[in-house]
Amino acid sequence: MRFIDANVFIYAVLKPKTSLPAAVLKKKTAAKEIFLRMNAGEPVTTTTVHLSEVANVLEDAAGMAFAVDFLSGILMKSTITVEPVTVDDYRESIRLARKLAISTNDALALIIMERQGIDEIYTFDRHFRQVKITIVQE
Repeated sequence: MRFIDANVFIYAVLKPKTSLPAAVLKKKTAAKEIFLRMNAGEPVTTTTVHLSEVANVLEDAAGMAFAVDFLSGILMKSTITVEPVTVDDYRESIRLARKLAISTNDALALIIMERQGIDEIYTFDRHFRQVKITIVQE
């Protein structure tokens, strides 16, 4: 089981309005491959907070209807575990974020991963490089 970060969903589904640099195209291609495996049944975990990040970006970039349809599809998949987040989880993520100098949502992902015994993450976020987890980008 791997954790899936919000940016993988975003890279996978957003259609660019302009031409993209090669590095971004490479991430989009990799994200689409991850997304296809997930759709084919590969089990992954994320959180309500990370899905909220996706919703915010998709609503802004592609419209509310697209975001609602996308999230509805994600929530219906039995192979995607969506972990709830409590206030205490967020308090802990704030402490970890300060300690590691990372975002609170990145820290939250680490907390949930540790709680669930997950040591691999699908992400294109460079901040995870400083912690002892395996980053999977393909």
